[in-house]
Amino acid sequence: MTTLYDFTVTAQDGTPVPLVDYTGKVVLIVNTATGCGLTPQYEGLQTLYDRYKDQGFVILDFPCNQFMGQAPGSAEEINEFCTLNYQTTFPRFAKIKVNGKDAEPLYRWLKEEQKGALGKAIEWNFAKFLIDREGAVVKRFSAKSDPMEMVESIEALL
Repeated sequence: MTTLYDFTVTAQDGTPVPLVDYTGKVVLIVNTATGCGLTPQYEGLQTLYDRYKDQGFVILDFPCNQFMGQAPGSAEEINEFCTLNYQTTFPRFAKIKVNGKDAEPLYRWLKEEQKGALGKAIEWNFAKFLIDREGAVVKRFSAKSDPMEMVESIEALL
């Protein structure tokens, strides 16, 4: 059985990051954009991270420019925007594609594990996948789901 820990992603500096590094954590994976109407969700995501990080919770942020070009900046520009506007401190990775033939392998797996409103496709920026401590996808939240709506699900896994 495939788990989160079978994947390696790319850090913003281009180095590989094996997701086995997150073994034993409750993980929330989010495709993000800095120029989207849903971008203020960063505030709620940071609140969740601050509240639960000491209990083994982490958010993995994957910028994605596939939806109307709403994440156009460089890694430095995205980091600066997120730090200045939302004070984010959770891990952020290299920009990826989440749909289509060039979709990141991690996202191909996530979509197979939990379908959403559009079936396997990611519907928009800020789609969210909750992963348990064993590396299994347990729930998918839509792009429009407010991060605070995930509290009960996160707490159940912690």
